[in-house]
Amino acid sequence: MIEAVQKTLILLLLIGLGFAMRGKIKNKTEINGVKEIILSIALPSTVFIALMGIKISLSLLIYPILILGFNFFIFLSAPYFLPIFGIDKDSSSGRTLTMLLPSLAPGLSSFPFINEFLGDESLALAAMGDVGNKFFALNFLYFVAMKMYLQNNQTEQENDTGKVKSLLLSLVKEPINIIMLLAIIFLLFGINMKSMPTVVSELFNRASSLMTPLVLIYIGLAVQFKEGKIKLVSSILLFRAGITLLFSVLIINIFNITNTNLILLAVVVPLSSCSFWPFAHISGINLKEDDKGLSKDRKTFDMNLAVLILAFSLPLSTILVMGILASGEFFAHTSTLLITGLILTGLGLAPHLLKKPFFKLSKA
Repeated sequence: MIEAVQKTLILLLLIGLGFAMRGKIKNKTEINGVKEIILSIALPSTVFIALMGIKISLSLLIYPILILGFNFFIFLSAPYFLPIFGIDKDSSSGRTLTMLLPSLAPGLSSFPFINEFLGDESLALAAMGDVGNKFFALNFLYFVAMKMYLQNNQTEQENDTGKVKSLLLSLVKEPINIIMLLAIIFLLFGINMKSMPTVVSELFNRASSLMTPLVLIYIGLAVQFKEGKIKLVSSILLFRAGITLLFSVLIINIFNITNTNLILLAVVVPLSSCSFWPFAHISGINLKEDDKGLSKDRKTFDMNLAVLILAFSLPLSTILVMGILASGEFFAHTSTLLITGLILTGLGLAPHLLKKPFFKLSKA
């Protein structure tokens, strides 16, 4: 328990370190340099190691399928609940939230606590489930991001063939896609991390170790606190947590899960914080639009909102996951989960549902 809390504290302190460095690194080019290291070196190395370690068993396929089901549940629901928060789904904010909210980062926000409270076997099942989330965040959301980019930057002269060529060219150029293709080829030939030369495997391991600290420091460097957006982000994340618990209750009932550890796994893994991977797709597109000289209001995504989501999602998810697991069997009952889910959903919606009647009353 103490070790898991310490790990979480370290993650939050790294964000604080980045925030403290803002006085030293003010130039946008320098901040983009940190982002480029993440996108071109740290992230591809992390993805390569993750893919090379995948061992899929047919009997365990249900776990990635369930997590993938959650990803699509949030993704398909977003166009319907975003307007409640005053966000147009086709705006830069709407597109940003549609990308980030369905993604999960269990490695940062839930795996340490699952290992601490539920043990190695539960952690292995959670890691297997994360395979579905990886596929969703790395592949599906990349295509979604490119589709949003092409739609937002379409011109009258651009035809469907041009859009397809642009998409394929972007796919080929991205370091993360090159490294994914390389990993798949290696796996097809039966090559894994253990069978690779020590120099190569160690190179990827060292580059991957940069990922978490650089991402968190970058969040601290790039985040801009604006009161209106902080309230918005907090409400949306509370709502996301609420409907996530309701989704977990549905899954527990459909599959008639009675094992306490499996119930808690079904609850805490979907409560994980938003992932950096869709943010990487957003950042890559933002760089393309910077090169084109597009103004902020014409860009496909809202980078500041994306950074805020990542910055607030991590501590909120960590608190929820740690609290649920530390409570023992209290949250292993669907009635408790249902009530908690409804409370969190209500807390997220309340400020926005009450706002309009309040203004009408004020005008009256």
